[in-house]
Amino acid sequence: MPDLLIELFSEEIPARMQTRAGEDLKKRITDGLVEAGLTYAGAAALTTPRRLTLAVEGLLAESPTIREERKGPKVGAPDKAIEGFLRGAGLTRDQLEERDTPKGAVYFATIEKAGRPAAEIVAEVLEATIRNFPWPKSMRWGSGPLRWVRPLHSILCILSDEAGVQVVPLDVDGIKSGDTTTGHRFMAPNWFAVTSFDDYAAKLKRAFVVLNPADRVEHIWNDAQNMAFAAGLEVVDDKGLLAEVAGLVEWPVVLMGQIDDEFLELPPEVLQTSMKEHQKFFSVSNPKTGRIERFITVANRETADNGATILAGNQKVLSARLADAKFFWENDLRVAKSDIAQWTRALENVTFHNKLGTQAERIDRIAALARELAPVTGADADQAEKAARLAKADLSSEMVYEFPELQGLMGRYYIEAAGEDATVAAVAQEHYSPLGPSDDVPTAPLSVTVALADKLDTLTGFWAIDEKPTGSKDPFALRRAALGVIRLVLENDLRISIEGLLEDHSKATKIAIFESWKSDASRPNSPELVPFIEWVADRPEFRDVSDAQDYSAALTEVFNKIANEELDASIVEYAFSRRGLVLETFSKIAPSLATFFHDRLKVFLRDEGIRHDIIDACIAIEGNDDLNLLVKRARALNAVIATEDGENLVQGFKRANNILTQAEEKDGVEYSYGADVKFAETDSEKALFVALDRAQGEINATLKDEDFPAAMSAMAALRGPVDAFFEDVQVNTDNDILRRNRLNLLSQIRQVCSSVADLSKIEG
Repeated sequence: MPDLLIELFSEEIPARMQTRAGEDLKKRITDGLVEAGLTYAGAAALTTPRRLTLAVEGLLAESPTIREERKGPKVGAPDKAIEGFLRGAGLTRDQLEERDTPKGAVYFATIEKAGRPAAEIVAEVLEATIRNFPWPKSMRWGSGPLRWVRPLHSILCILSDEAGVQVVPLDVDGIKSGDTTTGHRFMAPNWFAVTSFDDYAAKLKRAFVVLNPADRVEHIWNDAQNMAFAAGLEVVDDKGLLAEVAGLVEWPVVLMGQIDDEFLELPPEVLQTSMKEHQKFFSVSNPKTGRIERFITVANRETADNGATILAGNQKVLSARLADAKFFWENDLRVAKSDIAQWTRALENVTFHNKLGTQAERIDRIAALARELAPVTGADADQAEKAARLAKADLSSEMVYEFPELQGLMGRYYIEAAGEDATVAAVAQEHYSPLGPSDDVPTAPLSVTVALADKLDTLTGFWAIDEKPTGSKDPFALRRAALGVIRLVLENDLRISIEGLLEDHSKATKIAIFESWKSDASRPNSPELVPFIEWVADRPEFRDVSDAQDYSAALTEVFNKIANEELDASIVEYAFSRRGLVLETFSKIAPSLATFFHDRLKVFLRDEGIRHDIIDACIAIEGNDDLNLLVKRARALNAVIATEDGENLVQGFKRANNILTQAEEKDGVEYSYGADVKFAETDSEKALFVALDRAQGEINATLKDEDFPAAMSAMAALRGPVDAFFEDVQVNTDNDILRRNRLNLLSQIRQVCSSVADLSKIEG
């Protein structure tokens, strides 16, 4: 059984594309081989900046012969039907076989497909793979139609076994396959022939090419750590940069250089970001001070002076880059110390979204919401508002303009430089968190407050202008924002009514009023309109509105007050005509967003092993907009359902609920008026009365204390009495009095269990 070796040699492949390209090459080749009948023992893809390599072991020498039997038309069928069958099978009439079947004599055809040599199949699959390779970006060069990420120079494709080596013949737009490759571009540019993968890998290593990217990563990291350790320093861990650098070199040579003293006082994050983004350098820090003092660079070749010339050039370029960073830093510090508020004022000219106003307007909304949230999070309201107004000031700074990834972090430095308290400054960095499922969640009350306000404003704003996530598309990261709110609430053990919060004027209605009018192309062309809309949106009548009906009344009251001769009649008429749309928008935001939060909560709890139906059972209970209580209830229910008592109780509940529902539909009445124990006939029936009364008392007490595990346990204790009742008692008896009493008893089972969770939502 031969082994297959493929190498596609080209100009430098971008580092970010190499891993995926190797996976695509392996999948497309192996899938194509298997589809053609060639199985194999194992396959591995390896990449360097200039080559994609695939090694396939234990390949069949040829595809197996395939015999296929097809059933045709009946004997005596029209000639056209038989001729059509023959064409499809590729046979003649004398090759058909007549067989008797229960439906009469039928023609059968036996089609035999001879196996093909592996080389023939490999050539077809490889050419199709090259011509249709899924590069994120590709280019054409020369006069041929072939597209590749960079110009493709050679194709190595051989089959090797004990008998020798066979070159798989292939010609792709003039690039013919062979058994040769070349080594390092500068250190070993000569071409050489190979006979197997082992021979290929060994000769490449002698030609200064480390084929396996994992080996390059390990070599770079070990050498970097050893160099830093020898100087009493340590390398700042950056796995993303390490993988990228390993994709830039075929023969990694690690070098450590100096940073000029004049730049050492820059914030370490500035040094690290500048070196990483512009130079692909690793930062080397002093573990005692935390300062970045040196850098690690990785060259792609060995030199006679051991990299001295390379280091000198890199240090010269780095000094120029850091000089820019130092200028930004010092200039920004001067602004921050003199008047940091000017940065916030500058955001009046920066659009957040064309339907949601400027960044400055958004900051006003976040600041107002932060003040309202402060009592819930335990923060000082004045401090929360101040922190919210300063948190995004650094968006106007020169440093963040140059390095957007430093937003928030630089704000922390600048706010401290402005003389503000460290807890206020920390908000600038922490209020963006959590950015993902593995990101840390802020715990400081001020940071939690502004982080919640920021994310809730984002969600209500985009809901108000109907920019919701659809399918896999979420351009404004609203799913991430909702998950951030969930984690902030749960991990800080906050008690917040999400739906009530979203209904508040300062978070939803102002946006709904202002933006739905402002973006309306049919509005009157009057300079008074926008100021009028803003005035209406800011009216105090809306501040304490909690539902759509009250909102409608408040809106009508305001319109009645302002309908006077001082305003253009067209504006008043337009405002009244838009009231219905504004009301509709307002009334839908909170319920829709609450549903969205519940959906995100299901995704979040799925990682804990809590099924969606268990969450649905808890959502159906009153108070589901308190995310903290909802999760505690779901976790407790999940633990009970996992027990035998819990599982069997669910089945008993469903049986009781089904019988009761059918009876209510049949009789046209509701059985919920309470059963009377004096009509109980059996011991099990009497025992169920006692158990339900006891469970109801325990559940009510534990729910009042929000002790959900205890409430679930009290509910699960009903399993035995419920099972015994259904074993001994016939509910739909001929005696109408007994039947009604027992149906009311089933209603009591439903009522007691439903006070904890809606068990009808549980699947299975």
